[in-house]
Amino acid sequence: MDVIEVIQKRRSVRSYTDKPVERDKIQRLLEAARLAPSASNRQEWRFVVVTDKKRRAALAEAANNQEFVAQAPVVIAACADHDGHVMRCGQACYPIDVAIATDHMTLQAVAEGLGTCWIGAFYEDQVKQILGIPEEIRVVELLTVGYAAGTPGPRSRLPLQRTVHWETW
Repeated sequence: MDVIEVIQKRRSVRSYTDKPVERDKIQRLLEAARLAPSASNRQEWRFVVVTDKKRRAALAEAANNQEFVAQAPVVIAACADHDGHVMRCGQACYPIDVAIATDHMTLQAVAEGLGTCWIGAFYEDQVKQILGIPEEIRVVELLTVGYAAGTPGPRSRLPLQRTVHWETW
């Protein structure tokens, strides 16, 4: 499968089977994240892999009671151990870098036959408490991972001509 095929096949999965995800597949997702680019090669991302059923249920509650978070056999808390560095453009590095690493995981998941869903709707303080994450670490997003219980259809996308400008705006 080439990269564009993986990108085209990626979907946000919100319904999972109860089949456990093999440890080697999780390792390959984490390796894909580790290889992601980061500003000034800071590599500020840190990941907490959660497979425990009770912890996943608690995370679902902390994520606005989204039941599929508990249903997914794996939830990865994508975090940042950051130094507050801001790029010259004015953007903080860590949320962008963690997002890139997380997206590498979503694409690797497609290649592994797995589904994922980014979760941004959660209470960070609750997630930190559930997972014992230190106060200075930021939880940027949660990622559910598992075998999809069906294939979601494609979401609509704006045409390129509405999103791309050449040379000037």
